[in-house]
Amino acid sequence: MHLDLFAPFDLGGLTLANRMVMAPMTRNRADSDGCVSHLMVAHYRQRATAGLIIAESTTVSPKAVGYPFTPGLYTGAHAASWRHLTDAVHAEGSRIFVQLQHCGRVSHPSLLNGQTPVAPSALAPAGQAVTYTGPQDFVVPRALEAGELPEVVVQFRRTAELAKQAGFDGIEVHAGNGYLIDQFLRDGTNHRSDTYGGSAANRMRLLNEVLDAVCEQWPAERVGARLMPENGFNSMSDSDPQGHFDYFLGQLSARGLSYAHVLEGDMATTTTSVDYQALWTRFAGVYIGNNGYDLARAQAAVNSGYTDLVAFGTPFIANRDLVRRYRESIQLTEADPATFYCGGEAGYTDCPFHQGDGARTPALATAAQYSVAPRSGLDVLPPVN
Repeated sequence: MHLDLFAPFDLGGLTLANRMVMAPMTRNRADSDGCVSHLMVAHYRQRATAGLIIAESTTVSPKAVGYPFTPGLYTGAHAASWRHLTDAVHAEGSRIFVQLQHCGRVSHPSLLNGQTPVAPSALAPAGQAVTYTGPQDFVVPRALEAGELPEVVVQFRRTAELAKQAGFDGIEVHAGNGYLIDQFLRDGTNHRSDTYGGSAANRMRLLNEVLDAVCEQWPAERVGARLMPENGFNSMSDSDPQGHFDYFLGQLSARGLSYAHVLEGDMATTTTSVDYQALWTRFAGVYIGNNGYDLARAQAAVNSGYTDLVAFGTPFIANRDLVRRYRESIQLTEADPATFYCGGEAGYTDCPFHQGDGARTPALATAAQYSVAPRSGLDVLPPVN
């Protein structure tokens, strides 16, 4: 049976107009208090022909912030500001989930009212934090005590509750990109010897507790999880990504979640040691593939049955009418990295719709030509200075 990237899709009782997902991308356009800006509303509305939009990483508490001008969802004011955005997306016919995160060690005291960032273990990432006053060296984080972790879980539960007021259709729990939950999952950053460290089951404990809390507010079929088995961003590593994430995805499968959203490979390289098709078989629910997909690769992946939905990041930045461009084989506009995190309209809301016929893109690949191996490209853009 031929499956079409542009055909409607049922996601947990939500009808998506197509199988194209706008990936979550931090763009640093929120207000300084974490509220959604008018620019953000316009940006998301412009791209609401995607079947599903996953909103950018959204912090669950003031203690979870890791970058300037990123949105939060832990106050009523935050929820009210998000409501303008979700209403705009719904008015255009799309669906929108919010991605919840805690940055953990990927932060700086200047972003946390002078407090030291927290992590599973006192291991600092390499490089520098992005702050309101410019780049500053990462500090050694404070290892969380086991007794502090229930507070983290409560933060996710409260944000999930506010997400209903904000008008979202569902939740994505961010367990990747080297942020707090990912720091617990991978043994390169989790050196604990208590019940939150050591075995894969222990390292998954925090993610399981967060999912339990979120699913108290939302049915499981409206909750997804984001995983990145071998992404090295933020100094992340794991001794056995194949084996460990085989276990993690198997455990998530038993939960009946809305989807598993998997970054296939590293955002910055084309090399991989993980068999993602093998990981895909471990998850019985909807699978969203992500990382360097173009039109040909996405259509072939859907047609082959390898992935149910495909997330696109960079192509949506400069092509707010990406769905139409792909459907009609219209040449894409290249994104300008200089505008990714600079604030303002440039490269954010000033991208024009295509006018006329335009140049044509190459023909679609066949399912037989599809390769599981990830390709180059950044689908989820990490904030950099």
